[in-house]
Amino acid sequence: MVEFFADSLVNGFMQSSMMGKGIVLVQLAASVVMVAVIIGKVKELAKVGRLTRRVSRDVMTGRDVMEYYLARHPSAHSPIENIYHETCERLFKLLAPDTRSSFSRGAGAQGAALTRNEIELVKSHCDHILDEEELRIEHGMGVIATVVALAPMLGLLGTVWGVLDAFADMGAAGSATIATMAPAISSALVTTVVGLLIAIPGVCAYNRLNATVRGLIADMEGFADDLVGRVALEFQA
Repeated sequence: MVEFFADSLVNGFMQSSMMGKGIVLVQLAASVVMVAVIIGKVKELAKVGRLTRRVSRDVMTGRDVMEYYLARHPSAHSPIENIYHETCERLFKLLAPDTRSSFSRGAGAQGAALTRNEIELVKSHCDHILDEEELRIEHGMGVIATVVALAPMLGLLGTVWGVLDAFADMGAAGSATIATMAPAISSALVTTVVGLLIAIPGVCAYNRLNATVRGLIADMEGFADDLVGRVALEFQA
């Protein structure tokens, strides 16, 4: 069954016009790019998920909100760690010099205080970094969505073009029989079949990855809210 289907596609491709062959080649090239992006996103999101759980646990179980930051852990360049370090960097710069020295000696947040406006400044900076990291984690999803949408549309274009050529050839020959029409129609349908074979698994992969991205973004937003809340509790005047 599979061999018959593959042979039908190959035969249809070989009998199709240059336009049809060009569309199929474009579809195959786009599918290679899509598969590469999917594999890359799967690895990236798996790594981000592990780092998100680890950093969130280490930060939230610390003695105070700045403990993890002052420990100077080697950065893994994960989204949630970038949010935390950038927020703490902004917070640290707002503190008085003697308070910063106290933190460096491990004395904690005793006596450190921020005004309401300064806490709002920290919150806005945290939100800004959060937005940047959300865009970064969504990078590549547009490529998958574009290939999924364009592959069947290109296939439809190739089919319509092939059918037009078939009718033009029949008009020039002055006759229309099944023996003359069938090969032309069969080759015209190849582009649509290839487009659907690319789009169907692409949609499944996109939906799965998109669900993972939404889950990670929800974790990042929850972490940012908790982080700003701890800053307000520990540093409010």
